[in-house]
Amino acid sequence: MSTTPSIQLCGHKVGPGQKLFVIAGPDSIESEEMALRHAHLLKGITDRLGVPYAFKCSYDKANRTSGKSFRGPGLKEGLRILDRVKREVGVPVLTDVHETSHVGPAAEVVDIIQIPAFLCRQTDLVEAVARSGRGVNLKKGQFVAPKDIVHSARKAVETGNPNILVTERGSSFGYNNLVVDMRGLAQMREAGLVVCMDATHAVQLPSSSDGTTGGERRFVSLLARSAAAAGIDALFTEVHEDPDRALCDGPCSLNPQMFEDVVRDVLSIRRALGHEAG
Repeated sequence: MSTTPSIQLCGHKVGPGQKLFVIAGPDSIESEEMALRHAHLLKGITDRLGVPYAFKCSYDKANRTSGKSFRGPGLKEGLRILDRVKREVGVPVLTDVHETSHVGPAAEVVDIIQIPAFLCRQTDLVEAVARSGRGVNLKKGQFVAPKDIVHSARKAVETGNPNILVTERGSSFGYNNLVVDMRGLAQMREAGLVVCMDATHAVQLPSSSDGTTGGERRFVSLLARSAAAAGIDALFTEVHEDPDRALCDGPCSLNPQMFEDVVRDVLSIRRALGHEAG
């Protein structure tokens, strides 16, 4: 991996010289109606901004800090809801999987399968997701250097699936904090990877409260703008209509107006730097 070719996600070219690809949605499926409502809302915003978009939502948050935390509706019900979202709203969908046994069922419904950051080195999972033939969003682990995520990406590519997106979401910075090294975005692109910035998980304060993860929402826009200047191909954000009442990752989620403002800023920076197509 050296030069960065474009990849295909949901029928769109993603990579250098292409339009910004946007992934956004609530962290977890809180209800069927909630998922549909958010998908309609976010599709409206991204259509208005003219950016290709995939709706993101998780059916099972298997890596919560506490065993008592909300996880979601589970595999069967969650995929049924995501299938309805895809059909009724007319938007591609993305979800994450934590076990190889979930890959097959998920691939029957979703367009992009995400590998969680904590599992980015799990060879069996990475290869199973890539072999599904769906687009792959490989989250870079908080414990993985930018130049080292290329090894996990290579595991996926060597299955014969070239459509691998690698997402930065911050690195562990002591206890209960993350930091984003913007040099890493350039290093990953120089390694031939198509790169996404997760500007919401990057402001997490992991396990900073008693059994819950905190976050600093006010810095999401700053990180997104900085990443746009550093050069990214895609943007990932979690969006909730009422972040302070979200059942998962509320402290680092954006509300819809904040999301629209962030995407507008990112697009403006990309245009100014000549990174935005069309």
